[in-house]
Amino acid sequence: MIAFICAGGPSTELYDLTALASRADIVYIGADRGAFYLLQAGLKPTAIVGDFDSLNEAEWQYVKERCDTIHRYAAEKDETDTDLALLYALEQDVDEVWITGITGGRLDHSEAAMRSVARMQLQHPYIAFRIVNTQNELRFFTPGEHILARDEQFPYISFFSYDGDVCDVTLRGVKYETTNETMARMSSRFTSNEIVDEHATISFTSGICLSVRSRD
Repeated sequence: MIAFICAGGPSTELYDLTALASRADIVYIGADRGAFYLLQAGLKPTAIVGDFDSLNEAEWQYVKERCDTIHRYAAEKDETDTDLALLYALEQDVDEVWITGITGGRLDHSEAAMRSVARMQLQHPYIAFRIVNTQNELRFFTPGEHILARDEQFPYISFFSYDGDVCDVTLRGVKYETTNETMARMSSRFTSNEIVDEHATISFTSGICLSVRSRD
């Protein structure tokens, strides 16, 4: 089961919501304006969360009349709307959490959401968290070996250290393979690789690795 969170970032950056309409294994969660985006795409949220301060009165009435489970919070709170949506997602029986609507627009909001997803990936290693938009899929990996299926939708793959050096990095099944190398913090050396086999693997012994799969 997948929890799909739609946050309130620019609509031009959103993952194609209409591509999800035929799937029955998704719990939809709207975070703030993301609730409006889901309804506009013909997807009824299982729940909506946030302070909804990005909606005008007419939009709020539209959303409120069409959603059964509403968790509305005061604008002044410790958690962001995205944090609240992630916490709700983790209360569901899900194997994956996808999130869109956190890229583009305000960079501070994007960075805060990225940090929240990274933290929750560390806390819940058996749930796959994915950040998706029109051109990219981002994931955080913890030490160990990870299998990556080739996806023609995202032909390019890059890796970055997200918290200190990533050590003993071995890449297999990609155009540019490595063996026991260090992915240094601030380095761009592991940018723009390609998966050439049906599956690739990345393994490392320490650090947090951010993968970015992209298309032009």
